[in-house]
Parts: sequence; C-alpha cells; structure tokens
Amino acid sequence: MRRSKRKQTLIAWLVLSPVVFVILFPFVVTLLTAIKPRNELTAIPPHFLPSQFHWENFLTVWSETNISHALLNSLYISTLATLIAILVGAPAAYAMTRFDFRGRRAYRFFLLVTQMLSPIVLVLGLFRLMVTAGVVDSLSFLAVIYAAFNVAFCVWMLQSYFETIPKDLEESAWIEGAGRVRSLLTIFLPLAVPAITIVAMFTFVNSWNEFIIAFSTLRDSSSYTIQLGIIEMTGYYSIRWDYVMISVILASLPVAILFSWLQKHLIGGLTTGAVK
Repeated sequence: MRRSKRKQTLIAWLVLSPVVFVILFPFVVTLLTAIKPRNELTAIPPHFLPSQFHWENFLTVWSETNISHALLNSLYISTLATLIAILVGAPAAYAMTRFDFRGRRAYRFFLLVTQMLSPIVLVLGLFRLMVTAGVVDSLSFLAVIYAAFNVAFCVWMLQSYFETIPKDLEESAWIEGAGRVRSLLTIFLPLAVPAITIVAMFTFVNSWNEFIIAFSTLRDSSSYTIQLGIIEMTGYYSIRWDYVMISVILASLPVAILFSWLQKHLIGGLTTGAVK
C-alpha cells in the first residue's frame, strides 16, 4: 500500500514538474536580478547567475528609496478598503438572502452590471470629484473608492454563499430566545467565515494591485502606493533593474503572506457555530 502511494506521489510530481517550473521561473529570474552586481545587469551576453550575491541591495533600496513608505501606504489603503467593503457588503448580502423586498432582482442585476464597468471609464469623474472635495492625495478617500469598486463583488459573492446556510439554524436560535442580531453574530456569521475570508482576500488583492486610479489621483510622492513607487524608479534615461526587481519582490510578499495565513482559516469556519 505504501509503495503504491509513493509511486502515485512520484508520478504526480513528475507530471506537475513542468507546471511548477513555468510558475517559479519568473520569480527565480526576479530574485537573481535583484541580487546581481550592477555591472552585470546589462552585460552582453547576459549572465543568468550572478558572479556575486549582493543581498545588501535589499537594505539599500529600503533605506535610499521611497519604497518603504509606498509599501505602508498600500497596506493602509488595501486594509481599509477591505474592511469597508466587508462591513457594507456583508449586511447587504444578508438582507438579500433573508428578506423578501420589492426590487431585489433589479438590485442583483444592477450589481452584475456594475461589474462590467472598467474603473478607467470613471477615472476622469473621480479625479474631478476629488479636486472639488479637496481630497487629492488622500489615502483614506482612495480606500473608499477602492471599497466602492469592490462592494458589488462582495455582495454578489456573499449572497450566493449565504443562500446555502439553512434558515433552520437561525430559527432554532429564535425559538431559544435569541434575537436576530444575536443569532446573526453567534450562528450565521461563524458559518460564513470561509466566504467572508475569501471575499476579503480578493478585495485586498484587487486594492493592492490597482494602478490606474492611484496613478490618476495621487500627486505627492509621499502618498504613492507600491505600484507608483515602482514606476518612480523607472527613469527616462536609465533604469535600476535591481531596484525594480527588489521592489517587485517586496510588493509580492504581503499578498503571499496573506494567502498563506488565511488559507488555514478557510476550512476551520465551515463547522464553527453549527448546532450540535
């Protein structure tokens, strides 16, 4: 039995090896470029492996550029946008699945239509709105904009999951004397943790990767996001590719850490709060 299992594992790895190579190859090139000596970045013919590993490049980029501040700005904007989207989207999705009100189908159709609009279509209007309100370079207002673009996605995804949660669980709690708010907090939301976690992950990533709106509405370099911080390193006459690659690695780490941390909680919330 063990031999057959080992054989299946070996075959699976042999089949998946090309896929793993294709996925990891860009990250390997990025890392090797980040730690190369400067004179080897534009060498002809190019050197795949550096002659020396300059790990101090990471400290140089962190201390001599604006990338650390841009990283913190992106963390603040993405986290705030995720919280706002969840706080607005979760109650709306709950209302769509638990209350029968007039215009519910029209509202669902409206949410679907809004997902077809590209943010670039609204950039000019958003910029004029920010200028009129005097909130240009405001990170908090930019987070509100990101949340607004993700609320429809949150509601659409959450209401599909909420419909799978039996109403009997809440009704049992009502029979026992719990009100709607208490049953919502102790019964419904714990069962909805997996869906909320997934939606939060996608909202955070969407806010983290957004470029067009940030590029159009942020003017001061102190309010740049991580994407604008990377663009700032690409000059007209020369590009420090080692700095750019290090910034790309730093921009990828928070998202990778978020996924590796939250995936442990996805299955754990499936049975939490269920009636014994």
